[in-house]
Amino acid sequence: MSPNRLRSVSDTDQLQEEAELEETESERPLDPEVAARREAALAHVRKFGDPVLKTRARPIERFDDALRDEVQRMGLLMDDALGIGLAATQVGVLHRLLVYRVQPDAPLAALANPVIEWSSKEEEIAEEGCLSLPMVHVDVERPVHVRVSAQDEFGEPILIEASGLEARVIQHEFDHLEGVLILDRTSRDQRKQAMRALREWQEQQHSA
Repeated sequence: MSPNRLRSVSDTDQLQEEAELEETESERPLDPEVAARREAALAHVRKFGDPVLKTRARPIERFDDALRDEVQRMGLLMDDALGIGLAATQVGVLHRLLVYRVQPDAPLAALANPVIEWSSKEEEIAEEGCLSLPMVHVDVERPVHVRVSAQDEFGEPILIEASGLEARVIQHEFDHLEGVLILDRTSRDQRKQAMRALREWQEQQHSA
């Protein structure tokens, strides 16, 4: 999941100020070294049109060193791509595995075989981006609170009660494991706009 321009559409005045600040920050050029790492990382992320992104991932049965190495690789790739969440399907691996880091100084969280056991009736609309959908940002409505059971990279059971951004990131990445994209969760008009942006990006790639 991309953090770019992620914001709620409630509390209008405060969010307008935040949005303007985010837009200003997003226009600042990245440090050349950071930009190079991001470009290299994004080259490993499957993009829209790849059939793996519409495929449901399989449960993980082996919790071995290979899986733990996979978690670390995904975490490094996510960080270099300047993302805050990544699902295994986005790197072409059909494992029910996702990683995320909502705060820069937080430890990397890994959820294997996640199950959303409960989600709140309270929902919120926010604009989301995705590393697999370049140049796309759409409004998505999601529950504000979720309870998720999963296993860590060692196979130990874990239970997470998440709210706000953490809950949204988990739901976004969980969708990837189900073969669901944010385009499937937005309005028809925003989906049309997103498809135009994706076509423009694809044309840029072909002409580069």
